Amino acid sequence: MKQGDVYWCDLKEPDRKRPVVILTRNAGVRLLNSLSVAPVTRSVREIRSFVLLDEEDGMPTECSVNLDSIQTIAKSRFGDHITTLSKERMLEVHEAISFAFGFDALEDDAL
Repeated sequence: MKQGDVYWCDLKEPDRKRPVVILTRNAGVRLLNSLSVAPVTRSVREIRSFVLLDEEDGMPTECSVNLDSIQTIAKSRFGDHITTLSKERMLEVHEAISFAFGFDALEDDAL
């Protein structure tokens, strides 16, 4: 397991299995019992907090990583590995996280 891996995962909300992208840094993945993840959804939205994935990313169909719905999940809830996202795609995830949490606005606004 490492950052950028996509796994099937049992989520309490919405109470079903779905793919998730591991967001936790690699050093943390080895040490922690729970990992921060973003769910993957079949809803494809052109929102800056969503990152589009498709067959080129190793996904069976077009889908999106929803960075507005980051969760922390116990490792015991992870299922099968699906794919690993490229460095370029993970840079898009980084930008989407910054937007989702408003960190991108820190560059423009004074605290």
